[in-house]
Amino acid sequence: MTRRWKVLAGVLVLLALALAGRFWMGRRAEASPMAPATAAARAIELAPGDVARAERTELTAVLEVSGGLKAVQSAVIKSRVAAEVQDLTVREGDRVQAGQLIGHLDATEYKLKQRQADDQANAAQAQLEIAQRTLDNNKALVDQGFISRTALDTSVSSTAGAQASLQAAKAAAELARKSVRDSEIRAPITGLVAARLVQPGERVPIDAKLLEIVDLSRIELEASVAPEDVLALRVGQTARVQVDGLAEPLLARVVRINPSAQTGTRSVMAYLQLTPTAATVGLRQGLFARATVELHRQPALVIPATTLRFDQARPYVMVLDNGKAAMRTVNTGARGEVLFDGRSESAVEVTDGLQPGAVVLRATVGALREGTALTLATLAPRASEPPTAQAASAPRP
Repeated sequence: MTRRWKVLAGVLVLLALALAGRFWMGRRAEASPMAPATAAARAIELAPGDVARAERTELTAVLEVSGGLKAVQSAVIKSRVAAEVQDLTVREGDRVQAGQLIGHLDATEYKLKQRQADDQANAAQAQLEIAQRTLDNNKALVDQGFISRTALDTSVSSTAGAQASLQAAKAAAELARKSVRDSEIRAPITGLVAARLVQPGERVPIDAKLLEIVDLSRIELEASVAPEDVLALRVGQTARVQVDGLAEPLLARVVRINPSAQTGTRSVMAYLQLTPTAATVGLRQGLFARATVELHRQPALVIPATTLRFDQARPYVMVLDNGKAAMRTVNTGARGEVLFDGRSESAVEVTDGLQPGAVVLRATVGALREGTALTLATLAPRASEPPTAQAASAPRP
């Protein structure tokens, strides 16, 4: 038993020495001048692109819409007569001129009808000439007393009937000639063939679709506008249109607003005509595009929309306050676009909760706890801020 007590006493002595050593090392670390530097090294360093300033500037209120591009002028060529397609000389993508002959329908039947109508018109002309000669003779006989006045009136009526028959025959001949002309397929406008809907050899009825032609010299965006936003839209407002595949947006203008809402969605169609430029030459009908319509401008305290956070009951922003992250609940107003660091960016008006010049953190920083230590290498100064004020507003370590 004595030996076991000696071993236990030795273990207790070793534990006491270990605890005393840890306590002594901790006191040295607290007294060491390197402790503040170690704590500072644990602060999160922010890049200039991770922050922005709340600025009082001019906010451009905008409305974002989207839709498909559509040619201002287009035409669908339909058959005017029922016949077989004889030939079509154009296909999709071919350019045509207004009035250009691009195909034929089989006009054999209509040419025969035209010949028949011409013959009937000639026969009616001959009947009229006979009736006219008879009338002239009867007038002379009446003057000489050989026939009665009643016989003369009959000749007058016969001549009038022959005249009417001739006019009807001529009208029928004109209709037959029109049917022959309608068998020719001509382009109604200058543009590009967008669709060829029939092939030679097909028999088509009247009003059957043959070709579709679009004029891409003028293009507009057909956008659907929500009913709550249409009241702010006006004809003449400018817009920027972003088309998939183009690096730079295109300028446009609101030219028409449909007076009726669509059934079901209650949305209203608005038409934005693109300004013709070299970039619009390659556009095609049906491409998807997004437009930002400038509604009005107003002075406001604004922050980038990317700094606003919504994972709490009320919207808030994270700000850099005395080298630490702090949460500020804000009330927001109008949305629009503002120039931040020389580039247009989506912004939101702050009506309460921030002061001008406050440094707000963008969403690129991610989620941060309030009180997290932050350091900022360089912050772009505000253009309206004098050098002394810029130096004073820089965060201190």
